[in-house]
Amino acid sequence: MTAALVAVGGAAACGTLRAAWKARAARRPWLMMAGWTLAAALLAAAVVLEGGAPGTFLALAVLPVGALALVASGLKLRDPRARPPREVALAPSDRASKAWRGGLRVLLAGPIGAVAAMGLALAFVVWTPGAPQTRMVLGGMLVPLLWGGAMAWTLADDRILRATAVLVGVAVVTFAASALRGFSV
Repeated sequence: MTAALVAVGGAAACGTLRAAWKARAARRPWLMMAGWTLAAALLAAAVVLEGGAPGTFLALAVLPVGALALVASGLKLRDPRARPPREVALAPSDRASKAWRGGLRVLLAGPIGAVAAMGLALAFVVWTPGAPQTRMVLGGMLVPLLWGGAMAWTLADDRILRATAVLVGVAVVTFAASALRGFSV
């Protein structure tokens, strides 16, 4: 029952984030906040309903299933014999490239993204309930996934200063939260 609730809620959270992607600038922050708040509420509900460690792992496993179901619902079948129209790929940015922007992108996709990913994984290890060995293994498995997400985001986002602020802020907040709690067995 909890898994079904989390899967349906994951689809709803993903739908809200998709709507934020397409929305005008005035509504976008509210939709983004609503989507991520819904995902966090589903995680908290799973923890309450199933218990600490089982609820956390259930929510983290089933939330993406709901998002995948929403994405798969937009699948369009095409005729394999029909040739698609020739289109030119859109450029990520229309403004001229500058050396400082390229250098900052390299730093964000590389070391700064890695530090933010390690901070998030460390906060996961420190704050998640469960056996210490399990938390450490899962935290280690999260680092490359989070780092890849940071790379993809910083290389695709037009607003490089926003990406800088978010990644540096995430690194500072997660390492500070981990230092406050400490690793308790």
